[in-house]
Amino acid sequence: MSAHSALEELARYRVQNRRASQEVFEKGTLVLQKNGHSKMGDEVWDFLEQLALAAIDVDRLDVADQCLRQLSDKFPQSPRVDCLAGIRLEASESAATALKYYSELLEADSTNVAVWKRRISVLRRMGQTEEAISELSQYLDTFYTDIEGWLELADMYACCNQYDYSLQALSHTLLLAPQNPVYVLQSAETAYTAGDLPLSLKMFLMVVDMTDGDETESLAESTPLGITVRAWYGVKLCTRRMSQNPRVAITSASGTSPPKYMDLLDELATERLRVTYSSAGRKGDIAQGRGIVFSWVASP
Repeated sequence: MSAHSALEELARYRVQNRRASQEVFEKGTLVLQKNGHSKMGDEVWDFLEQLALAAIDVDRLDVADQCLRQLSDKFPQSPRVDCLAGIRLEASESAATALKYYSELLEADSTNVAVWKRRISVLRRMGQTEEAISELSQYLDTFYTDIEGWLELADMYACCNQYDYSLQALSHTLLLAPQNPVYVLQSAETAYTAGDLPLSLKMFLMVVDMTDGDETESLAESTPLGITVRAWYGVKLCTRRMSQNPRVAITSASGTSPPKYMDLLDELATERLRVTYSSAGRKGDIAQGRGIVFSWVASP
């Protein structure tokens, strides 16, 4: 492969936000060997950052150091380069050393988002979950619109079996990105685990409404696919549990009312899952485990 082709491929990776560390390292070192980066202009700095991260991932710290030296010479005291140096430090030094490094950077500039996130990541890796949660909560008080931060906080709480708090964190994600069905589905599943079945059912149905076919297609003509299938499974699980134990149907920490027509929802979920795995469905003629699924949805 020529250096020019390798550079084009690496630029495509950057546009796609694709990590592919081994491939990036192989192509990047090829470019360095052929000195192909000397004619890149300002794009060379993005290339060096990309290669440095890939080199760290594949444990070629010598190449990472080479890239970092050039970046530091061009951008002295750059917060972005400082963060990259911290990631390099994590690869060879103890977590405590990296934590101290990030703390010093934050003392100099408390608005450095990348460094703050790396510090939280190190705290979590060290098993200091409570401190990581506290640090992340402070971060989100300052940078409220960081959706990834709210998702990380929800995951931390879930790992500690604090599902109510996890659900609260996810509610902020829904405020920031209400159109994303993946976040709604995650909230539905968390609510189910937390024992708030009425809320869980409501959110599973929201996912179905957001993803099930287009508006011109009738329900009878549509076949659930992808995330919609997972949502229908959720609907089936919720209606089954609430039918078996009516008490959970009226137990909702969020104050969500149970549906009036539980049996109809259960029948609809059963029908939708049957269509998904049926040979009559557009995508279901090669589905495996059809008999198992049919047996499960048919059982009381």
